[in-house]
Amino acid sequence: MGPLGGLAEVLRRHGLRYLATHDLSAAKAKVWRAIVGCRTAALGGHVETCDACGTTRHVYHSCRNRHCPQCQTRAKEGWLAARRRELLPVPYFHLVFTLPHDLNGLIGIVPRALYEILFGAVSATLTEFAAHPRWLGGTPAFSLVLHTWKQDLGRHVHVHALVAGGALSAVGEWVSAKRGFLFPVQALSKVFRGKFVAALKAGRTSGPLAAATADMGAWRLLLARLHAHEWVVYAKQPLGGPAQVLEYLGRYTHRVAISNERIVGVAAHEVRFRVRAQASGHARRTLALPPATFIDRFLLHVLPKGFKRIRHYGILGPAGKAVKLAQARAALSIPPPDPVVVESVAAFMRRIDRVEWARCTHCGQGAFLPTATIAPTTTHVAFSRGPP
Repeated sequence: MGPLGGLAEVLRRHGLRYLATHDLSAAKAKVWRAIVGCRTAALGGHVETCDACGTTRHVYHSCRNRHCPQCQTRAKEGWLAARRRELLPVPYFHLVFTLPHDLNGLIGIVPRALYEILFGAVSATLTEFAAHPRWLGGTPAFSLVLHTWKQDLGRHVHVHALVAGGALSAVGEWVSAKRGFLFPVQALSKVFRGKFVAALKAGRTSGPLAAATADMGAWRLLLARLHAHEWVVYAKQPLGGPAQVLEYLGRYTHRVAISNERIVGVAAHEVRFRVRAQASGHARRTLALPPATFIDRFLLHVLPKGFKRIRHYGILGPAGKAVKLAQARAALSIPPPDPVVVESVAAFMRRIDRVEWARCTHCGQGAFLPTATIAPTTTHVAFSRGPP
């Protein structure tokens, strides 16, 4: 959907009523303003004129906010281009580490603290297993992506892990994973839970987590629930070569809580959107929610300011990555990657949407060229720019 449809339409149409009864944090207010103003006169833009027939068009700026459903395709493609240089010619495994819903209340109070503990527990678990001689005995290469939602926009916090099927040993040799197997899932689950709970306990000594867990009765009850059942770690089938890995990775890295395509109706008293009929499979059904409930659920997934939801570890970790990648390539006897080529907007549109962006749609002969600047507008401030 364009700027007059999808999530932005929900916020424009029902925003005033929602904001009359709800207070937003600074981070959520910023996301709201960005989505509502994206590709509209609110953000400004420029006028383009055909050099053959004189036809003009207005092109408005995008918000580039990571929560905006309209702004992820270009960001994803640029990110994947950089990752392409880091892929190794080995099988890759996809694992999912999920937090129990018993933690949802605490996540709502101190999301940054819980998300940091989650990343720490998952990365420490994978690093520990990879270092053990029984499994790989070396430094792994993996990336983690945080998702916080399920299909109905309820809170469902989990991390997707893309792990190379091997590790770099201390003597610079590549140790390959067993065919079709990386680590035992049940053992991963127990270690993951242990590391998360230990970090949660340690975090109670000071800061916002200490205040959020000050009620000792509630704290003991939470700990009992966290140990009452196994935690979910799900391992998917190993992936194929680098091209398949990139395509697969792109499904997760820049996904937002809900895409505009899933929103099928915005009415006075409900918002209708498509969800999967079952946990797996392609069948879909339509779910209807009151507008305020829909907005509440979407805002659950606005990340804390500056929080990095995609992180890299081991060989791909930022400290010494170039050296470690070069060692891994040498161990696998593969050449250095080609340099990154920066793709123009026109080339990007041609490849993704099969559109000749600059060609005049009126005469079909000329090309659109920028001829004037459109300044950001303050028209309809309370509506098109979201909350103050």
